[in-house]
Amino acid sequence: MNKHYKYGLPLAIAVLLGATGCEKDFLDTRIDTNATPETIITDRATLFSFGNAFYTALPNGFYQLDGNLFAAASDEAQQTNAAAANVRFFNQGTLSPVNMPTDGSNPYKTFYDGIRAANFFLNYSTGYVEFLLRNRDTTNTSAIVNYRNDSMNIAWYRGEAHIARAFYYFELSKRWGGVPVIEQTFDQAADLHISRTGYDELVTYMVNEIDKYKDSLQPNWKTSSFKANDGRFSLASALALKTRILLYAASPLQNPSNDAAKWQKAAAAAQELMTAPGLNLALYTGGYRNYFTGSNPIVSANNETILAVRAPANNTPEVNNYPIGTPGGNSGIAPSHNLVAAYEYIGEVDPADPYKNRDPRLAASIVTNGSTWTGRTIDQSAGATDDMRQPNTSRTGYYLKKFLTDALNLQQGGTALHNWVLFRYAEVLLNYAEAMNEAYGPDANNGYALTARQALQLVRNRASTQLPAVTASTKETFREVLKHERRIELAFEDHRYWDLLRWKDAATVLNQPVKGVTVTKNPNGSFNYQVVDVASRAFRAPMELFPFAQSEIVNGNGKLIQNTGY
Repeated sequence: MNKHYKYGLPLAIAVLLGATGCEKDFLDTRIDTNATPETIITDRATLFSFGNAFYTALPNGFYQLDGNLFAAASDEAQQTNAAAANVRFFNQGTLSPVNMPTDGSNPYKTFYDGIRAANFFLNYSTGYVEFLLRNRDTTNTSAIVNYRNDSMNIAWYRGEAHIARAFYYFELSKRWGGVPVIEQTFDQAADLHISRTGYDELVTYMVNEIDKYKDSLQPNWKTSSFKANDGRFSLASALALKTRILLYAASPLQNPSNDAAKWQKAAAAAQELMTAPGLNLALYTGGYRNYFTGSNPIVSANNETILAVRAPANNTPEVNNYPIGTPGGNSGIAPSHNLVAAYEYIGEVDPADPYKNRDPRLAASIVTNGSTWTGRTIDQSAGATDDMRQPNTSRTGYYLKKFLTDALNLQQGGTALHNWVLFRYAEVLLNYAEAMNEAYGPDANNGYALTARQALQLVRNRASTQLPAVTASTKETFREVLKHERRIELAFEDHRYWDLLRWKDAATVLNQPVKGVTVTKNPNGSFNYQVVDVASRAFRAPMELFPFAQSEIVNGNGKLIQNTGY
């Protein structure tokens, strides 16, 4: 493995309010440009600020592509804003070394910044035990308690830095495959040109990081005496990451020979998380739509959330995605009819209302014509408020509902909490179901807690016990059921595009047009819907992996090898 020394002191590091980082609602991302190694060894607050610094690169999915959800890069949605530049690289199949997203998310730089911050903290917190004793009255009970709390916190932060590093390498690997591995902050050698680590070797490295340091993490912040630290990596989120890493490694894109041992490892990792004592993971019972709104994802009673990115209250997702007919809304990403049509019926089909008697996750996730949203009935027929012929209305006949607070008064500056969930238990169950099916089939448990079918059924039953029974009995037919369930349960959560890549389904699915509906109103007030092609899509096989930017190839001086097809 190529382990290189690179990067000097970060010029901008997030600083924490207070000395220990225990009392906070979210990780403070204000910037201190004056921190130096000398500051770190003389100031406890700065040491803790570097513990928080490696969290600032965590992706907030609300703003991943053109300032909005990544869904429009897949068949989940169509971007309404014709000027949105970065999504076109994906939709038109033109992603290339010179056509890369440039809207500020720049994942290559962002994730390496996170790795650099983790490396920096690990390097400069090595003497924390002695340092935290400095200038403390060891005869004072309160001082000793504070010292012990600070020591535990820094020890946790050090374990978390290793998990953060594995997380960022995973995010890089799902885009580029093998990437350079950097474990130190400063370069002491002349050669800064770094070769790639192979994908399989990178997987081993990430899993080893997790296995080696998982026991140094807080198992469950919610049930600890440090509840305010919820939002930092824990044993649960480390194991959830391991599950995701191994699932991707076992999938067809990176496992073309379909090595069953890789699926078995993925299943074992999910089993480890599902049965780990003290984690108390469970599906949220307060309603699928409610799970994603406001503070619900992060309340202590919600045992489905494993890790969420927190932020102060704002209204940006609503401004981005409310209908243009709602004052302050910009229509944003319009869910596709491709997705809407995939929601199952749970009762009789009503020809007059195609959205009636469907999987309730449809109404929880997508605004359909005739439904109530933002305090009014959505009417997209000719002459109505949401007339689809008007500029910047939905091009598909649908609007986003998932994640958004209803009837927020944007003109009066209304705000709401938006917590981006990085890991949740429903995904773990689906990861487990997929790996178990591929390793052992849909109904064999191999001595584990659940079969693939049982895990899948838990997710479906939470949505509705009226959903059709899953009758697929072979590995192949159950695989298709599992793919469908991930599409519905995880809609808009930044899984669909990557699932299509890892399954090697992208070349088929993402070369199909995005569909929508046109809406007409009958004299009696009912509606007619006609399915139409909204936009063509193009996907090239090389795009199963991102290209390295041309500037990185040039700067690599021959050591950074471009991905095939670019």
